[in-house]
Amino acid sequence: MPNETVLTMRGICKQFPGTKALDNVDFTLRKGEIHALMGENGAGKSTLIKVLTGVYEKDAGSIQVDGLPGEARIHSPQDAQNIGISTVYQEITLCPNLTVAENMFIGRTSGQIVHWKDYNRRATEILNSLGIPARAKQELSHCSLAVQQMVAIARAVDMKCKVLILDEPTSSLDEKEVEMLFGLMRDLKSRGVGIIFVTHFLEQVYEVSDRITVLRNGELVGEYLTAELPQVELVAKMMGKDLNDMVDLEKVGVKNAGGGETVYEAKGLSSAESRPFDFHIRRGEVNGFTGLLGSGRSESVRAIFGADRVTGGEVKVKGKAVRISNPKQAMKNGIGYLPEDRKRDGIIADLSVRDNIILALQVMKGFFKPMSKQEMKQFADEYIKALQIKTASQDTPIKSLSGGNQQKVILARWLLTHPDYLILDEPTRGIDVGTKLEIQKLVLKLAEENMSVTFISSEIEEMLRTCSRLIVMRDRKIVGELTGDELTQNHVMKTIAGGEA
Repeated sequence: MPNETVLTMRGICKQFPGTKALDNVDFTLRKGEIHALMGENGAGKSTLIKVLTGVYEKDAGSIQVDGLPGEARIHSPQDAQNIGISTVYQEITLCPNLTVAENMFIGRTSGQIVHWKDYNRRATEILNSLGIPARAKQELSHCSLAVQQMVAIARAVDMKCKVLILDEPTSSLDEKEVEMLFGLMRDLKSRGVGIIFVTHFLEQVYEVSDRITVLRNGELVGEYLTAELPQVELVAKMMGKDLNDMVDLEKVGVKNAGGGETVYEAKGLSSAESRPFDFHIRRGEVNGFTGLLGSGRSESVRAIFGADRVTGGEVKVKGKAVRISNPKQAMKNGIGYLPEDRKRDGIIADLSVRDNIILALQVMKGFFKPMSKQEMKQFADEYIKALQIKTASQDTPIKSLSGGNQQKVILARWLLTHPDYLILDEPTRGIDVGTKLEIQKLVLKLAEENMSVTFISSEIEEMLRTCSRLIVMRDRKIVGELTGDELTQNHVMKTIAGGEA
């Protein structure tokens, strides 16, 4: 069965003004196969998926789906769904206020009378057959993110999908939830469903996929059996580097423990979302908060920046007592903050790349002292070049950029304010390995230039690579602080778990 082809894409081309997004790309998916689609941000993965699902019309090429005569005509997502192609996105597209069964069958009922008793029974059968821990009459909002993802997959399976596309399905899940999702993927694979798996987590690719197709700059690099492609070679192919270059890239830099004056210090700092905690950072130091999801990492840095309502504590900046109860006061005191959720708290989607870059500096100046167009253009040009932001122009709406390039724009926004202390909360989430390394190197370079940086990542190895001091959190409390020889994955995990490091 794994050698029977369920989807064939040949010579796919797609062009946008000023950008060739796909150039003669081939892709083959077999029945009962989990096929990882890999590439850096801007490589063409999303465009290929959107062509396959009818969001974009291809400019050239052909698509064939098993069981259909001739070329598949896909002009809309509904067309794709009708021929057995379903997509489950990173952001859940179901209705949280409806029940699990209602979400599985909404839009699929016929006639004026809806027999919900039958639909609830059918939903229960599907959930049980797929091992999904949810009840048909349960409100979807009461389910975990992983279960919501699985309900979306169950809906697709019940619609007799032949091709299931999972676009970054694990980015917001913890380890146990990822394992639950992988169990369902393996079950569907055994039933003959072809699965396209899009992710930035390399370890997950090697854990669950059978084959890997790599794209770079809109072109096909190649298709490989996962078992025959070492991880370092995959990264090299994604980035267009040879293996010798990759050895250099993995040596990101020398961690800086900082020295001299304490740039920021808090005692008993608390907010509406965080418990009281003590914290300090020295000039040129890179430190980080680590812990499981919900441990209080993000709540702590939001309290430092005044992003949540501050309820207590004392704060000193460069030894001087200050009051920071809102982001503007933090910015005035030389603090910048890249938030965890770039879509909700970071980018202004409909504004241009230029307007997003100059936003924080303009807030600091005050909107009654607007920058000249020449100044704005000059600042945007400087940081687009410095951070190698891939954009057609500085007038391009930021929502048109890939996730990694959006993240670089937000970084540029804060670097333009020349902060003494920069907080980066999940700056590399959902972006490709090449851009991750660029951001890690940038963090260490900023520290060498005497900027203080707090770096938060869900990937412990990334934290160990960049931070000289880790503050470990559990249940919204600081439970340990690791430096020097203690900075190992084993020490971090034991401290998080509550054992001795």
